[in-house]
Amino acid sequence: MERKPEWLKIKLESKENYTKVKKIVADNGLHTICSSGKCPNIGQCWSLGTATFMILGDICTRACKFCATQTGKPLHPDSEEFEKVSRSIHDMRLKHCVITSVDRDDLPDKGASHWARTIEAIRKLNPQVVIEVLVPDFDASPELINIVLSAKPDIFGHNMETVERLTHQIRSRASYSCSLNVLQLASCQNVLTKSGIMVGLGEKAEEVIQLMKDLKRVGCSLLTIGQYLQPTKQNIPVMEYVTPEQFEEYKTIAVDLGFSGVESAPLVRSSYMAEQTFMRIKNKI
Repeated sequence: MERKPEWLKIKLESKENYTKVKKIVADNGLHTICSSGKCPNIGQCWSLGTATFMILGDICTRACKFCATQTGKPLHPDSEEFEKVSRSIHDMRLKHCVITSVDRDDLPDKGASHWARTIEAIRKLNPQVVIEVLVPDFDASPELINIVLSAKPDIFGHNMETVERLTHQIRSRASYSCSLNVLQLASCQNVLTKSGIMVGLGEKAEEVIQLMKDLKRVGCSLLTIGQYLQPTKQNIPVMEYVTPEQFEEYKTIAVDLGFSGVESAPLVRSSYMAEQTFMRIKNKI
């Protein structure tokens, strides 16, 4: 693969907020997808005073080929994590928080009740905060998804990750149809739903457009599209560096299809500028 183009050069940030966020996360013994997922935007987001918290540990029961998160046998969930996350959000004075997690196929409810208790704890200490969740697929179990939805997150996110043809190549267990079912189950309960994909994995433009149409069919309202960047040598390699012009074209198509909010650019990630996206579209919903 050729060297990274200029538009993927990342400006390193070193500001007071970055140090503050790093300390709050460390002091509470928490994990973030920013660190575990080797996100290229960690400097920018932490410097803005925000982070995406990752609950249920930092060891995933799945081994998706695009992901840098550790895989293996997870530890028992931290019974104090609900309060730690809630306190950290309070200390950061967040108006919009994003929570994600590893997959926990080892647990009887795949972590659904832990998710619900985390959302409830956040809401109790931070009643005004917008809570955005980015959840695993829970094998598309209505019972488990309803446990999470019962805690009333403001935005329910689940990533498709890639187009249908490539799903089985980069995701270890999840299927394309399963992920669509997850989003449809939430949309049917009038929850604002969100999904994200990576490009540069060998997909074709028409496949990306079909994915957008599939998401709209199941009621998804928000979409993020970003460039896949190989986090380690063990992960699947980049097949293509998609141009900023192509990202703009994808955004135009998604808006024309009816998505309420779209972030499409090389360095966009699932939770990138999540608060700003929500603020732009909240009067529409």
